[in-house]
Amino acid sequence: MQPPERHPSVYRRGLVIVVTLATAYMASHFFRAANVTIGLDLMRDLSIGPEALGALTGAFFFGFAAMQIPCGFFFDHFGPRHTIVGMLMLAALGGIIFTTAPTWPALLTGRALLGAGFGVMLVGSMVVITRWFPPDRFSTLTAVVLSVGLLGNLIATTPLAWASEISGWRAVFGAAVLFTTIAAIAVWVVVRDAPPGHPFLDRKAEPVGQMLQGLMEVLRNPRLKPIIALNFFNYACTFTVLGLWGGAYLREVHGLTPIAAGNVLLAAVVAYQFGMLSFGPLDRLFDTRKWLAIAGSMAIVGLLAALAIPSAPPAWLSVGAVVAMGFFSASSTMIMTHGRGIFPDRLIGRGIATMNTSVMLGVACTQTLSGMILGAFEPLAGGGRSEIAYRSLFGFLAVILLCAVAMYSRSEDVKPSHEMRLRGQANG
Repeated sequence: MQPPERHPSVYRRGLVIVVTLATAYMASHFFRAANVTIGLDLMRDLSIGPEALGALTGAFFFGFAAMQIPCGFFFDHFGPRHTIVGMLMLAALGGIIFTTAPTWPALLTGRALLGAGFGVMLVGSMVVITRWFPPDRFSTLTAVVLSVGLLGNLIATTPLAWASEISGWRAVFGAAVLFTTIAAIAVWVVVRDAPPGHPFLDRKAEPVGQMLQGLMEVLRNPRLKPIIALNFFNYACTFTVLGLWGGAYLREVHGLTPIAAGNVLLAAVVAYQFGMLSFGPLDRLFDTRKWLAIAGSMAIVGLLAALAIPSAPPAWLSVGAVVAMGFFSASSTMIMTHGRGIFPDRLIGRGIATMNTSVMLGVACTQTLSGMILGAFEPLAGGGRSEIAYRSLFGFLAVILLCAVAMYSRSEDVKPSHEMRLRGQANG
C-alpha cells in the first residue's frame, strides 16, 4: 500500500487545496501591483510627489515583511489554515481603510495593513505544498500558485486602468476587498494543513523558547547568507519596475496613454506567468536551482542595462525590455526553492518565512529608495520626471542586482536528484 502522501486521492485533494490558496493569492498581487497603474492618479489626487508614492508603495512590503517571522511561528504552531484565514481578515480591514482613506497617512496605514495581512499567503501555500507533495514537485506547484496569483497582477494593469476611468479606483478597490473576504471563507472551508497520517497532525506544540531556538537555528544556517543576498534584490529590482515605476516611465518618457501603458504591463504579467510555468519544471530537467537562478538574474541585469544606458531609446526597446523582464523575474522561484532545500521539515515554516522576509524587505527598501532617486531630479515643466531620472534609477537597480548575483554565486546548490535520494532513503 502506498504511503498516504503518495496516494492519488491525496494528490487530488492537495491540488484542490493548492488551487484554492492560489485563487486567494490573487488579491495579494492585485493590491501590491495596483500603484503601478494608478500611481500618477494618486500623486495628482493627493498632491504628493514620487518620494511619498515610493513610501506608500513600499509600506505594503514593510507590512508584509514584518509578518514573515511571526507567521513562521504561527504556521509551525497553529498550522497554515488558521493563520491564513485570520490574516486575510486583517488584509480586508486594511483594504477598507485604504479604499475610504481621505489623506495620505490613512492610505499609508491601510496599505501597511494590507501587506501584513497578505504576508502569509505565499509562505503558507509553500508550507502546505511541502506537506502534501514530494520535494520534486515543490517548484512546479509553487509556480502554479504564483501563476494563478498573478492573475491579480494582470487585473491591476489594463482592467484597473479601464475600470478606474469609468468608476474611479476606490470603487475597484472596494470590489477587491469583497473578493478578499470571500477568499478567506473559501480557505477555511477547503484547506487542510497536511494529509492524513502526516506527522504534523500528531505534533506536540513547541514552547516559545523552543520555537525561538528553531528560528536561531534557521538564522545560523551557514548556507543561508548567499541565498538571502540574491533573494533580497532579485524580486525587488524587477518589481520596482513592474510594480511601481514602469507605467509612469512609459507614460512620461515615451508618451503612452494610461491604457497603452497598462497594456504593456499586462503583457509583462502574461510573460511572468509563462516564466513561472517555464522555470518551475526546469530544476528537475537540468538538476540545478542555483544556475537557473543566476541565469535568470543576469538576464534581468541585461534588461535593466538596456533601459539605463541608451539615450532616447526607441519605444519598442523599452516596451520589449519591460515585457521580457516579466518573464525572467520568474527566476525568483528558483531562489526560494533553493532556500527551501536547506531546511529540515520541522523548520520549514520558519525557514521559508525567513526567506520571504528578505524578499519583501528588499522590495520595501528598494521601492522607498527608488522614490528618493527620482525625487532627487528636478521635475519637468508639466510635473513629470525626465528620461535621465529614470535611466539613473534603472542603472542603480542593475548594479545592485549584479552585486547580489556575485554574492549568491558562492552558494552551494541543492539538486532535486539529491533531495529525492534522501527522501527514498527515509521512506526505505
